[in-house]
Amino acid sequence: MTTLTIMIIVAFVLGYACIATESLLKVNKAAIALLMFVACWTLYMFDPMQYLTAIHGYTGDLSGMAAAVTSIIQEHLGDTSTTLFFLMGAMTIVEIVDQNGGFNWVRKVMKTSSKRTLLWRIAFMTFILSAILDNLTTSIVMIMILRKLVTERNDRLIYASLVIIAANSGGAFSPIGDVTTIMLWNKGLITAVGVISEILVPSLVSMIIPAFILQYQLKGELHMPEIKEGADASVGDFTERQRKAVFWIGVGGLMFVPVFKSITHLPPFVGILLVLGVLWT
Repeated sequence: MTTLTIMIIVAFVLGYACIATESLLKVNKAAIALLMFVACWTLYMFDPMQYLTAIHGYTGDLSGMAAAVTSIIQEHLGDTSTTLFFLMGAMTIVEIVDQNGGFNWVRKVMKTSSKRTLLWRIAFMTFILSAILDNLTTSIVMIMILRKLVTERNDRLIYASLVIIAANSGGAFSPIGDVTTIMLWNKGLITAVGVISEILVPSLVSMIIPAFILQYQLKGELHMPEIKEGADASVGDFTERQRKAVFWIGVGGLMFVPVFKSITHLPPFVGILLVLGVLWT
């Protein structure tokens, strides 16, 4: 291993360590990632000959070397952009659904006076939604709903803990439920059917066991705040039926993305952009 390679590895490790300790350094991890990107490729350009000798068509002159390095960077950025387009499209779809009151009916579906019943409803609803949306977005949505359903702080912490567990469990078995599985799916390293068939049962177990334990920390009846009929009127000018339509178009569209990929064999982000375009119109 050459000295230059070691320097590039050190720059990457230091950058990754800074990203992991973002809360201590108070520096946004996106800024650190950009600096790490520039540092690694700048070091690479000090002596790219040792990395470019195997590239077909490299002439050995300065212009050829620059073109070869540019081609490599563009190739890597192209792979990364497919994941970014997918995530931005999915997050925009969820935001459109949320802004137009699409998630309001979820709150009404989960309404109950039993704390334990609510816990199981939250667990399975989070598990299912995280497989369709993604675990981070689902966690945010479900905790927003919890704030409107549960008034007691200690109970809310228990429910919120289960939301995080269920969201990560549900996202693990779906090709679009987690950033890691999205990246693997985009690269063609996993299939939708394969990951669902192999990970679904372990994901269910990892959600059910914590829920079973947490239910014994909840006792008594739940005092829910009153949900007024006109409480959601401030969310756009949509009727209840239109809000449900927005929800099912958005969520159903996300579920359709793996089907679209299997039919057309196009990258998953193309399906996401299709759903976004339909929902937007």
